[in-house]
Amino acid sequence: MPIRLKSGKSFSTIFLVLFLILTCGAFMNLKIITDRISRKKIPGSSIIYLPKGEYLKYATFGHSSLLADLIYIWAIQYYGDYEIPDSYDYLYHIFSIIAELDPHYFDPIDMGAFIAAYEALDVDLAVKILDMGLEKNPKEWFFPYQAAHYLQFMRKDHERAQEYYKKTMTIEGYPPIVRRLYADAVFKSTDYKKALEEWLEIYNTAEDERIKQVASNHLYNIKATMDIEKLQDAIAKFKEKFGRYPADLSRLVSAGFLDSIPKDMDGKAYLYDSQTGEVKPPTIPWKR
Repeated sequence: MPIRLKSGKSFSTIFLVLFLILTCGAFMNLKIITDRISRKKIPGSSIIYLPKGEYLKYATFGHSSLLADLIYIWAIQYYGDYEIPDSYDYLYHIFSIIAELDPHYFDPIDMGAFIAAYEALDVDLAVKILDMGLEKNPKEWFFPYQAAHYLQFMRKDHERAQEYYKKTMTIEGYPPIVRRLYADAVFKSTDYKKALEEWLEIYNTAEDERIKQVASNHLYNIKATMDIEKLQDAIAKFKEKFGRYPADLSRLVSAGFLDSIPKDMDGKAYLYDSQTGEVKPPTIPWKR
């Protein structure tokens, strides 16, 4: 008995498979040709040209996620070849194609940002890729959180990191640690008053005793930082006037530079070296 196709759907599936096979074959043939061309002579010849995802999507007949998978696998291989000198020039283009084909495919966006940050050493590009992920998935807190992480710990741009932590905290489901990282970024941007308020709020609302201790240690560190800056400023003025460091901190009061000598959050006196004029906290904050 002859086998008959039950519907046009089976025919379209076969056509799609053949189309993808032919397309991949064409891509591979083009890659062989471009690999023969010296990359030093022709910048950009190291990459197979790919049109924008919005155009490729029409050629997939509803199976754009499959093509996104294929391009992602190819991209991993492409960026595994460290001898290609101009590969990072196409990083955003390649991963934007994948995001256009499958907007909810998170792994490529995460990987693209990772490659940008750690291999291309381009944090701005990493953030741009993550911004693209957030634009297509506005309910996913991971994208602004990861952007804040790169900005805070790699770029040391604590002001911009704060902006992305704020974005993260507007999205439902973000982890509690984001609030603490935000407070830390505020402190590192030297906005001590605001940092004090943030960590105090964390301390007062924490139900876990470990989190309370973490917040308490940060509060100690903030107060100690503010006090020591105040003391160092007074010591500098004393030295400028008398040509020497004060014998002890109480001289700062008798000389009229301070009204009183602050103590740390535990009521202990700060350590002072009259030879160097250096002031230190009596306790390491994280070992209290």
